[in-house]
Amino acid sequence: MSAASAGVRGLAPWLLVAAVVAVLDQTTKAIVQAALQPGARIPVAPFLDLVLVFNTGAAFSILAGAGGWQRAFFIAIALAAAVLIVHLLRRHPDERLFCAGLALILGGALGNLWDRIVLGHVVDFVLLHAYGWHWPAFNVADSAITVGAAALIWDGVFGRRESGAAGRRA
Repeated sequence: MSAASAGVRGLAPWLLVAAVVAVLDQTTKAIVQAALQPGARIPVAPFLDLVLVFNTGAAFSILAGAGGWQRAFFIAIALAAAVLIVHLLRRHPDERLFCAGLALILGGALGNLWDRIVLGHVVDFVLLHAYGWHWPAFNVADSAITVGAAALIWDGVFGRRESGAAGRRA
């Protein structure tokens, strides 16, 4: 087996994880958009509502009111991140936790990227709240990105280390 085919074979499972996340994200967004009007809320639990909100900004609606330029900016960031993530996945296909974290982030980034390109905003629908405090609404993609980032932090702190000055992921 050539090095190129081994690289593709090692990359494929992680790209599949990312694709599943993106499809799950888009499917849940479609279901919520079909069931709710913008701004509507359906209580699910004492701390959880389904809502339908459109976010033109980034996390926590950062730059949501920036006048439109932020759409292209966030699309460019997502595309650059996707390229970097695929590069890292190709270089480290056997580092399972590291790659799982990257794959979750990639899938989430692709799910939200699709929204930005096609809709001009990101669809959010999960609203957590307690005692009058509300977390900003989010979606499956955002959750995958958060879990992926946590996996990368865990791997960085507790993952195995290679010996030598070059380090683990030089």
